[in-house]
Amino acid sequence: MARRSLFSRAISVVADTLAHMSRDDGFVLASHVALSSLLALFPFLIFIAALTGFLGMENVADRIAAMLFDAWPDDVAGPIAREIRVVLTEPRGDALTFGLLVALWFASNGVEALRIALNRAYGVEEIRNYLWLRAQALGWVLVGAVLLIAFAVLIVFAPLVWRAVTAYAPVLEEFTARLNLSRYLIATLLTSGGLLAAHAFLPAGRRRLSEILPGVVATLALWLVSGAAFGAYLAGFASYVSTYAGLAGAMTALVFLYLLALGFVFGGEFNAALRRDRASG
Repeated sequence: MARRSLFSRAISVVADTLAHMSRDDGFVLASHVALSSLLALFPFLIFIAALTGFLGMENVADRIAAMLFDAWPDDVAGPIAREIRVVLTEPRGDALTFGLLVALWFASNGVEALRIALNRAYGVEEIRNYLWLRAQALGWVLVGAVLLIAFAVLIVFAPLVWRAVTAYAPVLEEFTARLNLSRYLIATLLTSGGLLAAHAFLPAGRRRLSEILPGVVATLALWLVSGAAFGAYLAGFASYVSTYAGLAGAMTALVFLYLLALGFVFGGEFNAALRRDRASG
């Protein structure tokens, strides 16, 4: 009986989540988040390319781009990755100048789109100063760039260090598979940490970890399912190339980002639904 009650309660929370998601224009906001993310992607990587070039870390931006698209379905990532590779390998004389500042500004717009979606999901009104919010968004871009650069350097140098270690201590060779697995673990932790930080600091108000963790887990689960399903759909059924011709790469990326945005918005609405469920007893 208790098990049936728990199941019915879970169904009620999910139904409430979807109802409020529709009422809060969550499906429309997901489109805004997806488009803003796509528009911010190129400027963000241009900013990373300029920053790593300034620091004397050539080709790191290209590795970061490959790392970002590694979790995307091949049919989605392929066309966009090729275009981004062209952008990143093009000599840029405007690095760390006005052009870079514009790229940084557009990249921060993606953060603002996430903030709007979470404010609407949690049902809170934004009362903070606009300049502070924009400075926070720019700071998020900078922190994200630094973390990605650090992770890319770790991926590049960790195998080299490990080979040197195993050369002196061959007994450690059996742990190589675990080391490779740890790269994916770090990527998962970075993604989870980014989602937790987004729910904690982007929307107005304050929430405890216990109040935002369920939505983060729900988002990660939806991302895994939607990524696998969309990849299978593109491989077996879709005809984007014949439908959109040269725009196929952009359209597939936009649809995929929309699915990711839906999962993100659902996570916020799910947390809000759980809070209402607890309040109702």
